[in-house]
Amino acid sequence: MPYILNIETATKNCSVALAKDGKTILCKEFAEEGYSHAERLHVFIEEIIQEAGITFKDLSAIAVSQGPGSYTGLRIGVSAAKGLCYALGISLIAIDTSQVLALQAKVSSGLIIPMLDARRMEVYSAIFTPNFEKKRAVQAEIITEKSFEDLEETLYFVGDCAEKCKPVLIKENFIFLEGIKYPSAKEMSFLSFEKYQKNDFVDVAYFEPYYLKDFLMTVSKK
Repeated sequence: MPYILNIETATKNCSVALAKDGKTILCKEFAEEGYSHAERLHVFIEEIIQEAGITFKDLSAIAVSQGPGSYTGLRIGVSAAKGLCYALGISLIAIDTSQVLALQAKVSSGLIIPMLDARRMEVYSAIFTPNFEKKRAVQAEIITEKSFEDLEETLYFVGDCAEKCKPVLIKENFIFLEGIKYPSAKEMSFLSFEKYQKNDFVDVAYFEPYYLKDFLMTVSKK
């Protein structure tokens, strides 16, 4: 009966969930415009362990959302996960952020397109079936009126890009599920348990987040 701690910090949502046998038993998360992951993440982790009535030594593995997403958010989440794995001598599991986001969409037909905000009109997107099988790998793309025009199925868009993409993606088969904005650690529980059972772990020493694009630092003009 493994306990797995799931960490999701790829977006503005700082999210931590504890799972037992692949089922979420506790989740703490908070999303705000200003990233507060550095302040909240370790507090959430400690609170969940205490509220569950277990100790860190009861954990069998740590799962972390691997990206793509916010460079800073991913660094904070992965650093925390690796630190816990080192200290506890347990395995690290990496989970695709786009799949974590897609899992919140419960549809019976069509395709699910999770989109994570990048710069300007650029997004990180992937395509999943209603059974959450990946039909197209995640990629960075600039959204235009012609985006996804070759897909005739009903497309369900989820993620934090609705505000900027909805005025552009206006075909009748495009539906925005605006209530699904950020990936959540509670959706990682089944995925991390499945990987745990298959011994599908990543190297704690060498694992790096999947940024998809190189980090660009801008300098203020002031």
